[in-house]
Amino acid sequence: MLQTASQSRSTTHGKFIWCELMTPDTTASGAFYSSVVGWKVKEIGMPDLPAYFLFEMGEGDNCPGIGGMMNFPPELEGKLPPNWTGYVAVDDVDETCKEVTSLGGHVQRAPEDIPGIGRFAVIADPHGAVLCIMKPVPMETPPTELGPQDPGNVGWHELYAGNGEEALDFYNKIFGWTLDHAMDMGPMGKYNIFAYNGQAIGGMMTRPQDMPPCWVYYFNVPLIDTAIERVKAGGGQILNGPMEVPGGAWIIQATDPQGAFFCLVGARG
Repeated sequence: MLQTASQSRSTTHGKFIWCELMTPDTTASGAFYSSVVGWKVKEIGMPDLPAYFLFEMGEGDNCPGIGGMMNFPPELEGKLPPNWTGYVAVDDVDETCKEVTSLGGHVQRAPEDIPGIGRFAVIADPHGAVLCIMKPVPMETPPTELGPQDPGNVGWHELYAGNGEEALDFYNKIFGWTLDHAMDMGPMGKYNIFAYNGQAIGGMMTRPQDMPPCWVYYFNVPLIDTAIERVKAGGGQILNGPMEVPGGAWIIQATDPQGAFFCLVGARG
């Protein structure tokens, strides 16, 4: 039976707060996602750290940030494919890492501080799907947050799990995520839609045999057909879709020109 979130946790514990692209070509990737999703790319400088780029929506100096982008650090170059990774807020990074380990997960990168940004770590669940966790430094003037369905935002978080039921139990204990409802997908098994603070934010399913355990992210676009044309024009590849999902939205799964897997969700008109 799933446990409920600990009463001692804050309401932000377990909230997806960021998405990060690691790529061999930030210039090309920035241009591609600007065209496809509509993000503005802004470089920020941090002392003693490699160049980092923000993906933002809107105009002005304090517009909502959706995610970030960086080149592969030398120690990872050639060891990982280009990829998107999500960040989840936690109350205590070090304690969460201990919980992850106690439940059979792994700490891929030990907790460390990013000056002025927050403390983070990289974790993997017991079957190997990777996420980052972070306790951000409080901001004096935080930007306005986009709504879950707003263009440019992450509209859905999806886990291809080593075992869907075990994964739901693991993340319930770590982040307090709860089962919203389950969908029977026939031969593909059960799709467990999970909620953060009572709001459905994503789904989990046991992965197909030819796919490693991993998290994937769906970015909102106004019209899926227009976005498909932009993906193709920018050198990306459509792997699946467009496909209608419950609620009337349409999705595609794709890779960008550098090979990073991503998904889009939007209307069809």
